[in-house]
Formats: sequence, C-alpha cells, structure tokens
Amino acid sequence: MRTYVAGAAAVAVVLTAVSPAAAAVASPTAGVASPSAVQQQVDRLTRQDGLAGAVVSVRERDGRSTTWTSGTAERGTGKPMVGADGRIRAASVTKTVIGLTVTRLSEQGRLDLDAQVEHYLPGLLHGRHVTVRQLLRHTSGLPEYFDLVDWAKPADPAAHLALAMGREPVGEPGERWFYSNTNYLILGMLIEKVTGRDFRQVTQDGVLKGLRATYWPENGELDLRGPHAHTYGLDPTDPSAGETDMTRLPGYAFGAGGGLVSTPADLNRFWQSIRPSTLKSMVAGAVPADDPKGSRYGLGLYTYPLSCGQVIMHDGGLPGIRVLSGRDRSGRAATVYVTGTPKDDRHLFATLDAALCRPSA
Repeated sequence: MRTYVAGAAAVAVVLTAVSPAAAAVASPTAGVASPSAVQQQVDRLTRQDGLAGAVVSVRERDGRSTTWTSGTAERGTGKPMVGADGRIRAASVTKTVIGLTVTRLSEQGRLDLDAQVEHYLPGLLHGRHVTVRQLLRHTSGLPEYFDLVDWAKPADPAAHLALAMGREPVGEPGERWFYSNTNYLILGMLIEKVTGRDFRQVTQDGVLKGLRATYWPENGELDLRGPHAHTYGLDPTDPSAGETDMTRLPGYAFGAGGGLVSTPADLNRFWQSIRPSTLKSMVAGAVPADDPKGSRYGLGLYTYPLSCGQVIMHDGGLPGIRVLSGRDRSGRAATVYVTGTPKDDRHLFATLDAALCRPSA
C-alpha cells in the first residue's frame, strides 16, 4: 500500500508539472545526425545526466527499425537496458490514443467534435459550454484534478471529476490553452457513452488493434508485464530518502489521461498507423501551447519544431520516467524512453531530434 500511495502521489506531481513537452531542442548534432550520433545522445542521458537507462527506437516508413540503448535495466545488477520490445508506461502519450479514438468516432458520424459535452453527458459539467474539440485541445478551461486525488481509494472517474469541478475554472471555454488531465478523464467517459463500452476495450479493439505488447493494466495491477526496466524517482512521502525504485504504480487509476502500457516498437507502429487524412484533421487548427516554446496542440497531440521541420508527437512523465514519442511528416517514427527524472528535458529533445532528423540510410 505504501508503494501504491507513494507512486500515485508522485504521478500527480509529475503529470501536472511536466506532461506537456518541457524544453526546446539544443542538439549539437541537429540536422547532421548519424546512427553514431544518436548513440552519443543516448549515452549522454545515462553517463552525463545520470539516468539509469535509456532506449531510442526508430521505425522507417518501410518497417525497418533501429534501436539504441544505454545504461541498465536495474541498478546494481549490470542488466542491459531493455530494447524496443521492453514494456514502458506510456504516461501522457496515452492522450494521443484517446484523441485518435475520438477523432475516428467523429469520422464515423458517431459524435460531433463541435457539439457540447453536455449533449452527450447531460449535467456532467454543470452547464459549462465546453465542446468535445475543446477537451481534446486542452482549451476547455477545466481545472486539474490529479493533485487532489486520494490514490489509496479505488479509481472512480466520477469522484475524480467532482474534485476538479470543485475548483475554480482556469478560464472560459476556448479562451486559452491549459494542460489538464481532467479533459481526458471526461473524454474517456464520452467514449463509453457513445459506444456503450469501456474506453479501454474500445481502444484495444480499435486504434491499438494488432499492437500485441500494448495493454491497459487491470484494476489493482501495480507491476509491468513482460520484459521491462525498473524506474527510479523521488518518493514524495519521503523525498529526503533520495531516488528510489518506483516501478510499481497503479496504472489502471491513471485512466484515459495516462494509464496505457506499451513498448517503443508498438508506439512507433501506432504513429504510423494513423491515416494521413485523420492525421491532417488532428493537427488542423492546433492552438499555441505554453510549453514547450513553439509547440501547438491539436486533437491529442503536439506539433513541435525540430531541426528538420515540424514533427507530430506527445510526451509523458510518471515517477522515474520520461517518454517522448512521435513521427515526422514523411512517416518516420521514433520513441525516446528513460528511467529516471531529468533535471530538464533539453537532452531528451536533442535525442529525439537526432533520431528523427538523421539522414536516411
């Protein structure tokens, strides 16, 4: 129980603070990266930044994949870091899965992105005129709920939403971008209302179909299935103890905003599976995001400038991990995953830049 509460409390801090991408690219190899340059970036994350392990996996349009690793899967053991097939907590990259699911439901005529949320879920927002599109873009004005949750209690989306609705709005609907997990908590409810099925099963049978290593944790499940690296971060109940093993976390409770478990290989396949017409809809009208500088937020994803042009991506953070995952406009996909909490994200984004912007073989 101590691990459950500590892990969940850390999630509240990290998802609220750093779920949006957090730093601009500062890569000395930008634009001229090579496979060896990618390895240099990955090694910097462990050797210079002190993170336990790092993995970067790139998938080309033709399916060819390349993976670079550095560090260890478990401190004190010498075990090599897991590769592209290692299980990772996708954290807020989960939001792109939800965003794609809602977009596809719209394409199928099952919901209207510009309809009021209360059209589908009457009374849920107490009369606030928030549209589905505003939820997807984080422009609803709804406050954050994550830091108010008692994670020792069973996951209850309705109770979690009530916590958010007890706070003052951060703005009027459509007024400005404000990253809030509350938006995706509601989108999970919306998927269930429209389909009559749990959002986890809808995504598993839909946008995640064929990604065999990707799954939603069951209620009460704390461990990761299959090969995985241990993750290390601060226990918020005892931060003076320093870095500790935070591998066991209540993933089910993180819901539609951050509960998915996947692999770098599966995430890359996911990005490449999005139809061009759907991707165009998801980035159309993207709004300026406060963090990182130069980014814009669409329907569950960012557009972000790297040295080789705009990429489409999302990032995420949980106790002891950071993950960046996305693709360029040509279809090359990449995922960067580290087991630790960087002091800042500059080297992470430099690694993503090196991976996505390296010359084609």
